[in-house]
Amino acid sequence: MPFLILTFDKTGHAHVRDAHRADHYAHLRAHQAQLVASGGLRDDADEHFIGGAIMLDTDSREAAEEFANTDPFTRAGLFERVEIIRWRPAFLGGQSVIAPS
Repeated sequence: MPFLILTFDKTGHAHVRDAHRADHYAHLRAHQAQLVASGGLRDDADEHFIGGAIMLDTDSREAAEEFANTDPFTRAGLFERVEIIRWRPAFLGGQSVIAPS
């Protein structure tokens, strides 16, 4: 079952994001078989990153928490908060994945 991992950057920490971006991407690549989607959250003007959204397909909340806790961005103290939410898809890739009733 996928989990949505939402991260929210601390204000004024763009330098932390910049310094650890390559390691963050390496972390994502190491788990890419489990990634449904991943990307940065931007402000309305599309000028600055404000966080990220990762859809991780894993069997347990504990595995999703481990993934989030070992992210180099987390370890570097970039995030103000991290939310992990179980997600059940209804549409994916432009297709319905809901079982007919």
